[in-house]
Amino acid sequence: MSIVKSYQDLRIWKQAIELVKSVYQLTRKLPKSELYGLASQMQRAAVSVPSNIAEGHNRLHEREFIQFLNISLGSCAELETQLILVRELGLSDAKECNELLEFVNSEAKQIRALLNRITSGQQPAASSKS
Repeated sequence: MSIVKSYQDLRIWKQAIELVKSVYQLTRKLPKSELYGLASQMQRAAVSVPSNIAEGHNRLHEREFIQFLNISLGSCAELETQLILVRELGLSDAKECNELLEFVNSEAKQIRALLNRITSGQQPAASSKS
């Protein structure tokens, strides 16, 4: 297993960056009336996921990394709730919302797996892609 030198080597960070891009694409399509409502909230929650992974990875203590990964999980839950609201309010295509919900759930599952690896003393997985 390769050693992770930077948070940018973490697969979950790279995927979280893709999640942010997808959220921004969706929020651009929301009604202008949601610019300072759900759109803004969704963008902040999405950006929080990779930001907390990065910040936690750069902390000196493993327990701090665990804390920041848990914050990322909380942001995933926030984003999931907001996507459900967008879908239920009919503000966006239900199929697009459902696909993004699957992406969020996949990211949260991988964050949980990393938390399990860290707490069991294993090295985090680096991405095989650049």
